[in-house]
Amino acid sequence: MQVLQRISAIMFAVAILNGCASLPKEIEHPTEPSVPALSSTLSDLVDTARPEQSKQGTSAVLLQDTGWDALAQRLALIESAEHSIDIQYYIWNSDNSGKYLAKRIIAAADRGVKVRIMLDDINLDEREDLLTALDSHPHIQIRIFNPIPTRRGVTKWLNFLGDFDRLNRRMHNKSFTVDGAMSIVGGRNIGDEYFDLSDEINFRDRDVLVIGSVVTDIQANFGEYWGSRWAYPVSLLGGEATTELPKLDNIVAPSSKSYPSLPEGSDVANTFLKDLMDEMTWVEARYISDQPIPVDVDNTNKPKETARFLAKLSHLSQQEIVVESAYLIFDDRQLGMLALLINDGIQVKALTNSMVSNDLVTNHSGYAGRRHDMLDHGIQLFELKPEAQLCVESTRDESKCAPTTAYGLHAKSVVFDRKVAVIGSFNFNLRSTYLNTESILVIEDERIAKGLADDIERAMSEDNSWRLNLDNGDIRWYSGMESWDSEPEAGRWERLQSRFLQFFPIEKYL
Repeated sequence: MQVLQRISAIMFAVAILNGCASLPKEIEHPTEPSVPALSSTLSDLVDTARPEQSKQGTSAVLLQDTGWDALAQRLALIESAEHSIDIQYYIWNSDNSGKYLAKRIIAAADRGVKVRIMLDDINLDEREDLLTALDSHPHIQIRIFNPIPTRRGVTKWLNFLGDFDRLNRRMHNKSFTVDGAMSIVGGRNIGDEYFDLSDEINFRDRDVLVIGSVVTDIQANFGEYWGSRWAYPVSLLGGEATTELPKLDNIVAPSSKSYPSLPEGSDVANTFLKDLMDEMTWVEARYISDQPIPVDVDNTNKPKETARFLAKLSHLSQQEIVVESAYLIFDDRQLGMLALLINDGIQVKALTNSMVSNDLVTNHSGYAGRRHDMLDHGIQLFELKPEAQLCVESTRDESKCAPTTAYGLHAKSVVFDRKVAVIGSFNFNLRSTYLNTESILVIEDERIAKGLADDIERAMSEDNSWRLNLDNGDIRWYSGMESWDSEPEAGRWERLQSRFLQFFPIEKYL
């Protein structure tokens, strides 16, 4: 009886909090007039780089695997911007790289560039004041996706539980488009750990620099999110402009012992981007993104558009599917589909985090609970070692790698038959399949697809990962001649946490 009384009290408190919520249920934005594409230095560079369309694809791509180069590309785009910067991210950290990017964005706005920034609410971390200060700039607008009505403390999370179906829908997309001419899409958020700069953890990650016709689709998709009913002006979230903004003036550019200085100034940036265009490959590319607001918000059992498109590519495969995903959870329906493909002779290989390379024990627990089933269905599994050689190759700095600094996997990519490569925000887990909004870039080019598959397979090698197999029904981890019967290098407490969490029906929300 006491338990029931406590539950009733909690539900009553949630109902009261929902009634006191200060934010409207949704936002109606005025229709923004369409603006014709304006000529810019970037668009001129793209036109110069464009080959004869009859012989080449309509878009060009450059895959970016190293964090430092990924940061340099974003900064170069900001420095080159003349008309617009449209940015959409799940996470934007207030660390050195996050603040320096913000500083350069303010400088772009000061010279008249129109800046629109779209962030998800779940990782805002009570920075409404700082974002409100940024939003007060006449050329900067910030909107927050699907915010929790109550903004502070325990009541915020009680409010989250009170409207769980809606507020569990998070915007996981990542895009960065300048002057409607160049975009960066993929798996990276904004923060030191995504640019090989952190002293706590650095990630193997991947995104793509894009020019050509697909950029129009990326920018149009940004517009759909920007104008959606769940895109709230940050000014509605109760923040007050703070004195922190001038402190950004004191933020200096990140530096590296092994990489050249980051581009600063339009001349340096334009030269930098022109040189990158010479390295780009012209391909056929498609940008697929989920709707900002699902038609049936309460239905969390229907795969979203990105998931359905990936399933379609899987069914069209004839030889091989190679997956790299930070978080990896397949449900019974997906496992059954993959088993049919494997029975038809298609090889399915997947690289994900090990327990010791994963930044979230909760997410690892969901994968660990399904790991035996995946192996039993014929999926070949590989788990990243924290001391993988890949880290030093990317950072060129041993102090940014294990054992000094943790190293993990954040990339989300898949290659079908070494003909089609997909890179985006989509983790191969149930949250990406059923809940979050995601976006993917689909690249149809054998050179790109083969190169990406080779790169993922190199990450699966014993220098970088453990290989898993079933031995008399039990999972074993292998590296060369060595093997383990439990998670290598993991402590007993972490293993207990993972096993305990597997008792809860939470795998869809990880």
